[in-house]
Amino acid sequence: MIKACDLKKTSVIDLDGAPHTIDNITQQSPTARGGGTLYKVRYRNVSTQQKVDMTYRSDDTLLETSYETKEVQYLYAEGDRYTFMDLESYDQFEQTTDELSELLPFLVEDMEGIIALISDGQVLTLRLPDTIELQITECAPSLKGASATARTKPATLTTGLVVQVPEYIEQGETIKVDTREKKYISRAS
Repeated sequence: MIKACDLKKTSVIDLDGAPHTIDNITQQSPTARGGGTLYKVRYRNVSTQQKVDMTYRSDDTLLETSYETKEVQYLYAEGDRYTFMDLESYDQFEQTTDELSELLPFLVEDMEGIIALISDGQVLTLRLPDTIELQITECAPSLKGASATARTKPATLTTGLVVQVPEYIEQGETIKVDTREKKYISRAS
């Protein structure tokens, strides 16, 4: 059992006997006296990919699904199927485009550091590292003296993801991207 105030995006909750991952959590504090904090949670059913919205008070308890974690590597895509490999046993498994819709803008062949959440031999979901490095394939030319301003420009990355970057960033540079917010963090070191 887990309290609503302790929920994290990595939690997997059992709703009506089916495991659900957490897509989004927002916290709302009512202004009225005695009003407790509310947590609005958007879940995604692991098997059907259907979204469910629920609201909880901070002391409401939820049933957590038991799962194990394994580090996996993304190998390659074939049509709408994506192949991953367990880095311990070297077993391979596939996921479809529908199951990976949120991760696709970040997947690069031979990418490591991905965590698979597994229950009863079934992959519930995959978790990417919080930050990854991607190369810029297309963006407007850098402007001289732009480091003094806070203006941004769109940049297309190797995976097709478009993020806003500072004006001084150039095409061909590798940058760090936050996978949770889909935002530019910094230049890669």
